[in-house]
Amino acid sequence: MSADSEFDATDYIQHHLTNLRLDLTEGTIDSEATGFWTLHIDPLIMSFGLGALFCYVFWLAARQATPGVPGGLQNFVEAMIEFIDKTVKETFHAKSKVIAPLALTIFCWVFLSNLMDLVPIDMVPSIMMAVGVDYWKILPSVDLNFTFGLSLSVLALIIIYGVMGQGVGGWLKSWVTHPLGPWLAPANLILNIVEFIAKPVSLSLRLFGNLYAAELVFILISLLPWWIQWALGTPWAIFHILVVPLQAFIFMMLTVVYLAMAYEEH
Repeated sequence: MSADSEFDATDYIQHHLTNLRLDLTEGTIDSEATGFWTLHIDPLIMSFGLGALFCYVFWLAARQATPGVPGGLQNFVEAMIEFIDKTVKETFHAKSKVIAPLALTIFCWVFLSNLMDLVPIDMVPSIMMAVGVDYWKILPSVDLNFTFGLSLSVLALIIIYGVMGQGVGGWLKSWVTHPLGPWLAPANLILNIVEFIAKPVSLSLRLFGNLYAAELVFILISLLPWWIQWALGTPWAIFHILVVPLQAFIFMMLTVVYLAMAYEEH
C-alpha cells in the first residue's frame, strides 16, 4: 500500500494505525472489533516472534562460545550481559538470580520491538495486502495492549518482591507507615495507592507515547512526494535510532528500580 490516489491522507493514516483484530466472541477477523474478548493479532505475533529471535540469538551465542578468541556474536552478547549485570548491581543491592536475566530480557525485547519502527513504513503492509491481509502493524510498542501487558507483569513482580523482601506483614505495614510515618496512616495509604497505580501507567504510556509519536511522524513523511521523503525521513530515522535503545533502557531501568524499592525495607 502507498499513499496514492486510491487512499486519501486520512484513510492512509488510519490504515497504518489499525490492528488486525480477532473477535473471540464470533471467531471472526474484524478491524473494527472492540471489547475485552478482542485480540490484536499483529502485535501478538510480532512480539512473540521478536522474543523468539532474542532467545535464538543468545542461545546461538552460548552454543558457539569458546574460551579462546571470541567471535563477533559472542563479543556482542557478552558485552550486553556485562552492561546489564553492572547496571543491575548498581541499583538492586540484594542477591537475586532473577533480576539480571529479567532486565536483560526486558531491554532486548523492548529494543527489538522499538527497532521495527525503522522498517520502511509501507513495506510490510504492502506485502501483507498482497497475500490477502488488509491490516498489519509490525511495531508492537504502538499497541497499548503490549505496553500495558509488560507493565502489569512488572506490577505483579513488584508485589512478589515486596512480599519476598519484607514478608507479608512488613509489606502491608509499609502501605500505612511509609513515607510519612505511622501517625499519618490514611495519608500514607492514599499516597501508596496512587504510586502503585501510577507505576504501570507511567511505564506503559511513556513507551507507547514515544513510539506512537515517532510512528505517526514516519507516516506523515510518507505522505509527502517521493522526491522529498528522504530529506525529512533520513534525519528523523537517525534521530530515532537514539530513541529506540533509550526507551528500552528507561523501561528496563525503571523496572529494576521499582523492584529494588519493593524488596528493600523502608
